[in-house]
Amino acid sequence: MAAISSILAGIAAGAAAAGTGYAITAGERGASMQQQAMNQQKKAQDAAAAAARTQQRRSQQSMAAANRAEPNVADIMGRAAAEMGGGPSSTMLTGPMGVNTQELQLGRTSLLGG
Repeated sequence: MAAISSILAGIAAGAAAAGTGYAITAGERGASMQQQAMNQQKKAQDAAAAAARTQQRRSQQSMAAANRAEPNVADIMGRAAAEMGGGPSSTMLTGPMGVNTQELQLGRTSLLGG
């Protein structure tokens, strides 16, 4: 009877070891599958974020195109014609009176023209 109980104890120990080995293998497999699922979820989230950024950019472009202001050519030409009262020498830099020709003579004594 002692032999049978030792055989049964050996079988029980073997079954326990096999069960433990299976549990470890199953746990590792489960962890691997969980890691794969996390990677797939991260890829899906990255793709969704990229699609959202693309959609936002397209929306902003379409709004900018819809709100694009056209220049008022008639107003620009009217203002230019009104400023032409000083003659062709009138520019934004010289003003309506043009350039004083006395300031263009170089024969003066000054710091720059000797």
